Amino acid sequence: MLIDGSERSRKQFLETNRQAWDTLARNGSPFAHVASDEECRYPLKTLDSRGWLPEDVRGLKVLCLAAGGGWQSILYATAGAEVTVVDLSPEMLALDSREAQRRGLNVRTLATSMDDLSMLGDATFDIAHQPVSTCYIPSLSGMYRELARVLKDGGLYISQHKQPGSLQITHRDHRDRYVLGVEYYEQRALPVAADTLYREQGTSEFLHRWDELIGELCRNGFVLEDLVEPRRADLTASPGSSGHRGRFVPPYVRLKARRHRRDSEQTTRIFS
Repeated sequence: MLIDGSERSRKQFLETNRQAWDTLARNGSPFAHVASDEECRYPLKTLDSRGWLPEDVRGLKVLCLAAGGGWQSILYATAGAEVTVVDLSPEMLALDSREAQRRGLNVRTLATSMDDLSMLGDATFDIAHQPVSTCYIPSLSGMYRELARVLKDGGLYISQHKQPGSLQITHRDHRDRYVLGVEYYEQRALPVAADTLYREQGTSEFLHRWDELIGELCRNGFVLEDLVEPRRADLTASPGSSGHRGRFVPPYVRLKARRHRRDSEQTTRIFS
């Protein structure tokens, strides 16, 4: 159920984010960076510094979720996977298509919201990989439910998210302390803030609490296998920089989860 119960509001924030990411893609955002030749030389190492992926993904079906921009999809396709990339922004998907064509790769693109995968079949994918993007929808339960539907039993889900504490920051005070100016239980789109280090221009973003990020993941058919906080702290960084901010609040969390077997869901229902 949407936060405000309104399909009209859902369409409005989706359109806002589509337009924003179309603009970011056209303007050369660092998040619209296609995979380089050097990155494609060892694609799985580029994608996976922690050893979460299988050693070989050839022939595996991979869903790059809300991942347009020509990076993840190209790396997986270079490694031999059968790739479908979903994104709300046609301009971001155009980068995937153009780069795939240039490299002679087969990448399927679908323009849709990450919480509407109705055009994809049940138990289709072996791996789903999602960059930082869940902040662009107000509720995660529908997305996790759709993801659980399209992943095979035992399918791997790797994702990165903005931490709620990071999204609560609105500004620094006169002593260069970072102020949590947004309430933890805020459900509306985040207000405009002076601190824009981890906010993308023109987008509507939503804060997701830990019980949503992890609790909803588990409640919708996943088992969490690992969790890391990518380190962004720099002891030499000046106040207001990302390195200085990262000393106080980690901006991201990275999750490794697995779709548990559907017969175990039936067992849970029987004994609950």
